[in-house]
Amino acid sequence: MLINTPVIVLKSFSYGENSIIARCFSRDKGKINFIIKGVYSKKSSKFSQFQPLNYLDVIYKYNPNRDLQIVNKVNFRKAWMKILTDIRSIMLSTTILEITEKTLSVEDPYPDLFDTLVNVLNAYNNSKLDPNILFWFYECSLLSHLGFHPDLKKNKFPGMKNLDPNSGIKSGVILENLLSNDIDNLPNEKTNSKDRRIISNYLWNLLCYHFDGLINLKSMKVTREILNEISFIK
Repeated sequence: MLINTPVIVLKSFSYGENSIIARCFSRDKGKINFIIKGVYSKKSSKFSQFQPLNYLDVIYKYNPNRDLQIVNKVNFRKAWMKILTDIRSIMLSTTILEITEKTLSVEDPYPDLFDTLVNVLNAYNNSKLDPNILFWFYECSLLSHLGFHPDLKKNKFPGMKNLDPNSGIKSGVILENLLSNDIDNLPNEKTNSKDRRIISNYLWNLLCYHFDGLINLKSMKVTREILNEISFIK
């Protein structure tokens, strides 16, 4: 069965002498592993196509008995080139891809989460919103779509240090806004250091509580330092 679906490349790595494996988030099939052959040929453009942050249209013949699907045709859908000109946006958007790759199961589709990811990356590319707010917004969306919608009135979890999301000046209000899942009405005012720390720690600890392996995500150490810096002011 031929499937035509938009995908965002989450991760890619070499496989053998002339192939790569690309782990992608597709709108219609969820996380998919593709094997891309002949990428190091001089005539091939597939290596550049299947790099993280690329937004593609992919046609492939789905085989339920294969762990690695084979691509028939691929085209660029959109290029988020401006993200690559800002180190902060690169770091935050790359960490978003890593979190997505670690938390999604293979072939378990979340089309609304996919649309949210596209909207967040578009916003990073357009530089119209606070990068921190966008990152937290995606964390909230990921938790909610995967069945762990944060309850701001609950701050006790077995085996985890108590977290009070409302202990900052505006942290609770900001989180309520983020959880509305409306990217067009996100707060854009400066956030103070305490609110940033509370929001960042609260969402990250929830993710680590619900998903094994995230605690060891190397990029998150740098990302959390970024999230605790002074917020963007338009």
